[in-house]
Amino acid sequence: MAKRVGVIDIGSNSVRMVIYERTSRYAFHLLHEEKSKVRISENAYKHNGILQEIPMQRTLDALQDFLSIAASFKVRKTLCVATSALRDAPNKKDFLQKVKHKLQLKIKIIDGEKEAYFGAISCLNLLPSLSQALTIDIGGGSTEFSLIESQKISHTLSLNIGTVRLKELFFDKEDIEGAKVYIDKELEKLGNIDADTLVGIGGTFRAISSAILKRSNYPLNKLHAFSYNLTTFQEYLQALLNTQENHQLTSLGIKSNRFDVIKPGALILQRVLHKISIQNIITSGVGVREGVYLADLLRNSKHRFPHNFNTSVKYLLDNHITDKSFSNQLNKLTKKLFDLTYEYFGIEKKYRYELALAAKLYPIGSDIHFYSQNKHTYYMIQSALEYGFSHKNITLIATLTKYAKNKLPADSHLQKYATLLPEYTTTKSLSFLLSLSIALLSHRPRDIDFDLEFCDGVLYINGKGNYYLAKDAVKKLICEEKFEVRF
Repeated sequence: MAKRVGVIDIGSNSVRMVIYERTSRYAFHLLHEEKSKVRISENAYKHNGILQEIPMQRTLDALQDFLSIAASFKVRKTLCVATSALRDAPNKKDFLQKVKHKLQLKIKIIDGEKEAYFGAISCLNLLPSLSQALTIDIGGGSTEFSLIESQKISHTLSLNIGTVRLKELFFDKEDIEGAKVYIDKELEKLGNIDADTLVGIGGTFRAISSAILKRSNYPLNKLHAFSYNLTTFQEYLQALLNTQENHQLTSLGIKSNRFDVIKPGALILQRVLHKISIQNIITSGVGVREGVYLADLLRNSKHRFPHNFNTSVKYLLDNHITDKSFSNQLNKLTKKLFDLTYEYFGIEKKYRYELALAAKLYPIGSDIHFYSQNKHTYYMIQSALEYGFSHKNITLIATLTKYAKNKLPADSHLQKYATLLPEYTTTKSLSFLLSLSIALLSHRPRDIDFDLEFCDGVLYINGKGNYYLAKDAVKKLICEEKFEVRF
């Protein structure tokens, strides 16, 4: 597969392009993203789905610029897919031929089930583990659903209930009751769905989740994997549907470019909740574009990453760890310390994973600037540890690296992120264990040159070295529990 790949997604409302760069076999990161609200389906649903000349020209112009951007990044492969607006259009061949002739770009029109599948595989690979979930991707012309059961996609479906379609057929005529009847009739095709989690994909869902995140004073500025409760979701949807003026939408956190389509989207979501007993809401920052890319990247592995592989972790290690030996030693030592002491500190065993990963990633910040390593590591983990982690995972890992080496997490930090971190004593104990590991490796041995024993609050370091630097570093550490280190 090419090192840099561009993916273009032509939707009813927007056309988007992402450019990904691989850093190793399965690791990648986002290099560039572009979006244009061309609304290719504008006025099409009023004319039996026929694409109108002006929206088609807007789309063509945007695609031309997208290809120019891709060329500037030396993209070797460009994958372009189109969804509802084009697959419904009687005159789609005219547009496809025009694009191919003028831009030498081949557009692949995917059916609704394939669109739903692409969204689902992006969620399966790039969100925290999903066991019983329904994905929903509300577009301009259609809405796609996928049922995920036990980490497998078991069902996909596409329904003709997009935001632009509903706007032109019902909302422009102020026929909201007609829209409800139409949506409910389409939703009957879902059958009986058993899912406790709703995973939202696409611009409409992200706009709603973004507004909820900001209104709730959420401590982490990250939308992907943002989760919240059903009651909050229901109340916000109802508030959207109750608005009469645009300024009311602004007060609810909706941007002006979504004023005309947000209420149709909210109505779709409300009717889905009326039909299915959902308890949890998860926001996906990934969708069809990522699914198209992953289907190509993982074509020889059944569209799944290898077991226990995380692409964000591997990307950070690939790009920002120069001394992999030290990173691995720190990871190994921290796990051993945890195994010896977690019962003494009263730490749940599940936190071993976050502690070990914090140890492995701790050195990445020095790749930016040695003297502010902790600050840069903290920021990079908060920002780039994107895929496959919950916000609680990310916050704990980032916190441990921020305060690693010589101090415990500040009370102000623990208070700010209280909803995302374990209890104070657990976080501080984990922080101490990471700092202790760094201290014990102060002399940077090729291999760990000592053994550990732990008994009654005393850690014994058994080895042949004098460990002068380690002894000095350990003296500076703070532990709120009774804890002694003997060399």
